[in-house]
Formats: sequence, structure tokens, C-alpha cells
Amino acid sequence: MDPFFFIDTFQSLASGVLYGATYALIGLGFTLIFGVMHKINLSYAAASIGGAYASIMVLNSVAAPVFVVFLLAALAGGLIGLLVYFTCFHFISPAHPLSMLMATLGMLLFIEEVIIHATHGVPVAYPSFVEGSLQLGEFFFRGDLIAVFLTACACMAGLLWLLHRTKLGLGTRAVAQQPVAARLCGIDITLVNGQLFVITGLLGGVAGAMIGSAVGALSPLLALPLTVKGLIVTVIGGLGSVPGAIIAGLAVGGLENLFQSLRGVTERDLYVMLVLFAFLVLRPNGLFGSVSARD
Repeated sequence: MDPFFFIDTFQSLASGVLYGATYALIGLGFTLIFGVMHKINLSYAAASIGGAYASIMVLNSVAAPVFVVFLLAALAGGLIGLLVYFTCFHFISPAHPLSMLMATLGMLLFIEEVIIHATHGVPVAYPSFVEGSLQLGEFFFRGDLIAVFLTACACMAGLLWLLHRTKLGLGTRAVAQQPVAARLCGIDITLVNGQLFVITGLLGGVAGAMIGSAVGALSPLLALPLTVKGLIVTVIGGLGSVPGAIIAGLAVGGLENLFQSLRGVTERDLYVMLVLFAFLVLRPNGLFGSVSARD
């Protein structure tokens, strides 16, 4: 085997896994909302990009350090997430799940239009976390991708701690498993759901900022592809599975970059879709999804 082919293949796979941490964060947002409310929020990725755009608007108005920009992106994502909850879920009857789905689709289009009108559809430059690269033997790793990966891992670790070591996490898991019993135990389901959308919004804002940092720019055209990638990660990982979303996000990022290196950018998404199709046929419940049965 050509050693240069091995080096290039490993380099592409590793870089894709590093960038795939952003897909994992997007997939976690879809997974958490579906796992707790059993609903799909199609506007999640668009809200994540919206949070990153909001931080850039602040940066253009007031000079601020880079870490403040990323913090503002997370906060803006949390606020947009709360707005999405009240406009698309809270006031719509649970007996009409299709209405909620269409409301989130409308919110996705609305956020896209707001971004396009605010920026005239022109991509906006986004600051990078780290400049330069790290060399390990024959391999080079971009510094911004390493920073993106480490930041995403810290967010994932914080989320797992929140879900398993705090009262909020206990309430969230209780509502996800038995909402009626949780209400009888005195848990405010509306409050838990609202807090869930804020938490996922914070993750989404970080993901949007990380994507902007890695790409070097933000574009409203990112919303729809990220929505598709987030849904693919959610399905492959298993609906409602947090570990599944993390592993699937890293895997999709790695495979995507590998396919791009081997077959070109025009065929990259085609092969990712084929991977999704294989999972739907061979393992429809995903990596860690549970088999649901009707009583």
C-alpha cells in the first residue's frame, strides 16, 4: 500500500472526526428534545446558526475578545431556544404533533429569512479560536479544529454531568420516562421543557460558533445542511440516545471528510446518505436506540 495514501486517508479521517464534534452537538440537541418531548425540532440547527450570527452582530458593535464572542453565541442560542419552545410547542396542543412539526419548519424558514435580510445574504467572517497547526510525525492537525473538538467535548461532559448529577437532570429524565407520574410527583413539566430548550439552545449556540470558527465564515445556507446532518446523526445514534448522538456525530464527520478526500466534494453527501440508508435497513433503531413495542 502506498504510504502516502495511508497518511492522506488517516489525515482526512482524523480531521473529519475533529470537525464531527460540531455534528455531535447538533445531534444532541435533536436527541434531547426528542427523548424528553418525543417531538422533532426542525428549527434547531437554524437557531444554532442564528446564535452565532447574533454574537457577530455584537462583535461588530463593540470590540470584544474572541472567547466573549463564543459566550455570546451560546447565550443567544439559549434565548432563541426558549423562543422556539414558546412559539412552536408550549401553546400548541400535544394532540396535534404534526402542527408542532410544521411550526418548527416555519421557524427554520423564518430564522433563515431574518439572517438573509440582516446580512443581505452575504457570508460573514467569523473569528477563529486558535491559529496554526500541530504536527505529529507525518500528520498535521489544524489548531482551530483541535480547539473545536476540545470545546465540544467539554460541553458534552458538562451535559452528561447535568443530566446525571443534578436535580434538573433528574427532573428531565423523569419527564422523559413518565411525564404523568412526574407531574403527580410535583415536577413542573412546562418549566422542565423550557429549561431543556435553553440547555439545547446553549449547546446549539456553541455548535454554531464552532462551525463558524472552523469554516472561517457564517452563511445562511448552512442552516438546511446542518439540519439534515443533525437528523442523520440522531437516526444513526438512536432516537433519544445521548451516547449514540455523540458517537454518531464523530463518525459522520469522519466519514464525510474521508468520502470527500476519496471521491470529491460533489459525491460526499451521496455516500453519507448511503450510510444512513444502510442503518435504516440493517439497524433501524440506530446504534443505541431501544426497540419500541406497542402494548
